[in-house]
Amino acid sequence: MQDICIPCGDGLVNIRVGAIIYRDGKLLMVGNERADYLYSVGGRIKFGETAEEAIIREVLEETGVKMEVDRLGFVHENYFYGDAPSNLGKLIYEISFFFYMNVPEDFSPVSMSFTEDHSREHLRWVSPHAEITLYPSFFRTELDPNCKSVRHFVTDERH
Repeated sequence: MQDICIPCGDGLVNIRVGAIIYRDGKLLMVGNERADYLYSVGGRIKFGETAEEAIIREVLEETGVKMEVDRLGFVHENYFYGDAPSNLGKLIYEISFFFYMNVPEDFSPVSMSFTEDHSREHLRWVSPHAEITLYPSFFRTELDPNCKSVRHFVTDERH
């Protein structure tokens, strides 16, 4: 199955999922060797998958643990400029579904994933208020494991 990443003019459209893996006031985020920021565990939905199927697959690929979805927490529309070799400088419109995950008591993640340009990824537990850039940035202020509603955010780096 192919990732849902569609060329559109000079840009791209991505449909993505992200995991909210939250424990003891900290989030499990991902970094890599070429980036000075952290991002959510997750990735693109593959054509033929549902968003829930995609996040279960992505969490397993990136942490080595099969985890169940608790609920959808956020829908995020995001315009940004790519920084990976395949999309460097291209305008990307990305729709992301962020799911709160049911984190097992014995959760012990192991990262064995790589970026498209073969940079090794690493997992890191961080406070939402850590002194590092986090994507999505609304994780800093909007995470609420007790909130049952789905929230919608729009980020636009074009302006």
